[in-house]
Amino acid sequence: MKEVTKDMLIGQILQEDATIAPILMASGMHCIGCPASQGESLEEAAMVHGLDADELILKINEYLANKNA
Repeated sequence: MKEVTKDMLIGQILQEDATIAPILMASGMHCIGCPASQGESLEEAAMVHGLDADELILKINEYLANKNA
């Protein structure tokens, strides 16, 4: 996976790279395994959990850049 965007679905992100799950969980998204979350965009899920989607995306994309370096 090259980069995560706000409009990507949680299910899609985790299918492409399951190692992102701990980042989501550490951010407070403990329900990433529930069926409803699989169809939510990262932006929607961040909003529901009171998180800044841009900060979360930055954290995930920094992780991916370092992982793929």
